Amino acid sequence: MNCLIAIALSVSFFLVGMVGPIQAQLQMNFYANSCPNAEKIVQDFVSNHVSNAPSLAAALIRMHFHDCFVRGCDGSVLINSTSGNAERDATPNLTVRGFGFIDAIKSVLEAQCPGIVSCADIIALASRDAVVFTGGPNWSVPTGRRDGRISNAAEALANIPPPTSNITNLQTLFANQGLDLKDLVLLSGAHTIGVSHCSSFTNRLYNFTGRGGQDPALDSEYAANLKSRKCPSLNDNKTIVEMDPGSRKTFDLSYYQLVLKRRGLFQSDSALTTNPTTLSNINRILTGSVGSFFSEFAKSMEKMGRINVKTGSAGVVRRQCSVANS
Repeated sequence: MNCLIAIALSVSFFLVGMVGPIQAQLQMNFYANSCPNAEKIVQDFVSNHVSNAPSLAAALIRMHFHDCFVRGCDGSVLINSTSGNAERDATPNLTVRGFGFIDAIKSVLEAQCPGIVSCADIIALASRDAVVFTGGPNWSVPTGRRDGRISNAAEALANIPPPTSNITNLQTLFANQGLDLKDLVLLSGAHTIGVSHCSSFTNRLYNFTGRGGQDPALDSEYAANLKSRKCPSLNDNKTIVEMDPGSRKTFDLSYYQLVLKRRGLFQSDSALTTNPTTLSNINRILTGSVGSFFSEFAKSMEKMGRINVKTGSAGVVRRQCSVANS
């Protein structure tokens, strides 16, 4: 009898363990009871500030991307390190902006609902709201993410696709996160807004082969313009250049048009034309409407926002987004 009871209890605990993760999934309006105004607080903060700094939309969507590609969407990109080995200390994150903006939103939420809303959810909500506020696509953001406490610079360097990526590297790094080539093309479309530092692409202008020379995949007229007007030397790491010249404040299809004209700023942009699947997707997007692109982009953003999320009893809710053990 005791054995039967023990077996029954074991089965019971096993089933509870199985049910727990199934119940602990992201859901729309996760904070409806615990912090009813959470999403409105984020939205209002974004709308009150992004009008004065519209470039934040590109900065926040980039932050969301960089966060999700390292240990999943867990807010670990926000963590400060006194020893200089956190994600934000890695080369791909040295030009990421918006940390103070997320901290400010967190402060408002902590005053209203202490210890309830995760930093990971704030990034996800704020990036969506900022893009929408500037006229870009809207997408669903289910919430309930929990924050991680581990932030490692080496992991960021290994997992975030660099602007120097070829198509093989891009495909591998995206596949590692459960994203396919269609997602790659759609998420790259976020380059239709925002800017880059010269240091992310000057090797294409001055030292593509490692022995000098220019990337033959880059339009020569565009390259000449970049050299004369934007990035006069290989070592320029301060000058900022539009990723979608003439249209960087508008979420539209012009990025894809530029890529086909060999005027994508990064090697990773140019790489999209070297694979039949990604090239076909670019052409398909360009034959459709902006509305269709928005709809598809939204699906890929929702998919990205679910990468390896911590929910339920996994992770924590950090009181200070920049402090691992807060």
